Amino acid sequence: MRLAIVRQRYTPYGGAERFVERALAALAASGVEIALITRRWPAGGDPRIAPVVVDPPYLGRTLRDLGFARAVCAAVARMPGTLVQSHERIACCDVYRAGDGVHAVWVEERLRELPAWRRPALAASPYHRYMLAAERRLYASARLQRVICISRMVQTEIHERFGLPRERLPVIYNAIDPAVFHPGLAAHRAAVRARHGIPADACVFLLVGSAYARKGVARALAALAAVPAPAHFVVVGRDRHPARYAALARQLGVAARVTFAGPQADPKPYYGAADAFVLPTLYDALSNAVLEALACGLPVVTSDRCGAGELVAAHGAGTVCGARDIGAIAAAMTGLLDAAVRARASARALAAMAPLTPEAMAGELVALYDGLLAG
Repeated sequence: MRLAIVRQRYTPYGGAERFVERALAALAASGVEIALITRRWPAGGDPRIAPVVVDPPYLGRTLRDLGFARAVCAAVARMPGTLVQSHERIACCDVYRAGDGVHAVWVEERLRELPAWRRPALAASPYHRYMLAAERRLYASARLQRVICISRMVQTEIHERFGLPRERLPVIYNAIDPAVFHPGLAAHRAAVRARHGIPADACVFLLVGSAYARKGVARALAALAAVPAPAHFVVVGRDRHPARYAALARQLGVAARVTFAGPQADPKPYYGAADAFVLPTLYDALSNAVLEALACGLPVVTSDRCGAGELVAAHGAGTVCGARDIGAIAAAMTGLLDAAVRARASARALAAMAPLTPEAMAGELVALYDGLLAG
């Protein structure tokens, strides 16, 4: 079986990249030959993947995505007998993995967040207009056979907005390797806290994610202001304007209880240093970071616009509340200051993640691919 995966850019922090890495070994063991269609293949890339590099020139992100989509479809035309799974919104794929959820929903949530004077610019953005049109073309494509939904939230959104029947929208959660993310990472607790000057007895709430506005860093800071000291908040991830959030922490009077650790190629020690995880995101189709936190036994506070919240709620592994409900976020964080409450939620977090192994995910994917090829 030959599978071509389409991903425009590989980055150290991408969810799709981690999806490929986690599924790769199990897929290869099942006899699946994998090609990757991408703009750039990193030096020292996995030898089990055959790279197909397409890198047309572009000016601006709209032409970047449009040019890549056209180049991919031309490359796919030269690969007969290959099942094409795209992580990008292109109309020449057999399987689309909706790892970013529904762009139309994200735009709506972002419009709600912006002040009125900024909304027309976002609504008129050529990039967002292109993405919305590409999304419509994708779901109307006659070639599209299945959409892998990484949460039931995403499945419902696609079904209701684009009319695809649920039987074409299988839900396959991302996998977490329990040998990589596990409670044993707490061995890093003392060293990480000492590095950042965090008191040993502080209850540490961790947020891992880039693009702070989307992930809810400002709302988490506002909630922290209502949580008793010495509760501490650690942010791991990249943002274009980190100084704005440092200034907000000072304005809220919590700067001494906040650590902005920046992007980390290896965030695992930070999971080990934390007591709980908080992600009041505006919109996340699933959030690998929430899954990683659960696998480490961390209770989670997240929003009802995060697909992983359905796992948190189903297993009682934390709290799911409105992304903009600062009071509810603060109350959930305050409740987790109780070590006994954390311990119970921690056990449920581990139970939630027990079935979500790379082997289980690969089995679901291979069964999906087999069925499509047989058909």
